[in-house]
Amino acid sequence: MNDQAESLRRIVSHSGGPGAKVVAVVSGKGGVGKSNVCLNFALSLIKLDKKVAIIDLDIGMGNLDILMGMQSKRTIVDLLKSEWTIWDIIEKGPEDLSYLAGGSGFSELIELKTEDMERFLTQLNALETEYDYIFLDMGAGVTKEGLKFILAAHEVMVVTTPEPTAMTDAYAMIKYIYLQDETKEIMVIVNRCETSREGEQTASNFKRVTKEFLRKEISVLGSLPDDRSVSRAVKAQKPFVHFDKKSNISKAMREMVLRYTGTKRPKPSYSFSQLIRGLKRKIVD
Repeated sequence: MNDQAESLRRIVSHSGGPGAKVVAVVSGKGGVGKSNVCLNFALSLIKLDKKVAIIDLDIGMGNLDILMGMQSKRTIVDLLKSEWTIWDIIEKGPEDLSYLAGGSGFSELIELKTEDMERFLTQLNALETEYDYIFLDMGAGVTKEGLKFILAAHEVMVVTTPEPTAMTDAYAMIKYIYLQDETKEIMVIVNRCETSREGEQTASNFKRVTKEFLRKEISVLGSLPDDRSVSRAVKAQKPFVHFDKKSNISKAMREMVLRYTGTKRPKPSYSFSQLIRGLKRKIVD
């Protein structure tokens, strides 16, 4: 009963706010540093006094808690199998970052009954007025269920590297999303660049190809260097913006987030509640 009262207080105390902007973070293939970019991007937003949450939807392969050196007590799987609310399973990471761990058995999500999925989405809806940004850390590539979450987000952030295979897969991902929703705002981050010139050239080529073949304008958030401090941070199980604040990649991340927040970005034309209602309609398709 006390837990229910606390949940209600959380929702009521934040009612009337503008609602969270939901960003799906995706990649065409694994191994490009998507989750690491997502985590450190979120932490850099918190440094700008934003309230941020990450939902780990990388089915069966979630590693956000490992990157933070934490062991999740409860996961989304627990939410699905019990009467707990989303406030019971939400965890706190560095800088008061909120995150929901997927759990090793999260693959069960794709086999949920309709009523169970609806309960899951209803719980997610409670986050709307609590945060400024909610990041959905999606799995590499795209699945039928994952696509529904991607299309429900306000924005899609595509992480790639200059490697030809990564670029090809990232383009295929964007094309697939575009064919489902031509209006979806798509942003690209080029990770692991040997030089700033390589990052600029890769982003420029990527933007040109999508405009030429898809007639789609995408935003380039920037590039991140191939920095040795990242692998050291991963081994230490610390976000790289905390492990070495003076590293080239930490500086580049801060500059990227400043550009992201400094741009006159239009407010979402629909709320998080509308996203959830749309998802509920899609799960019966």
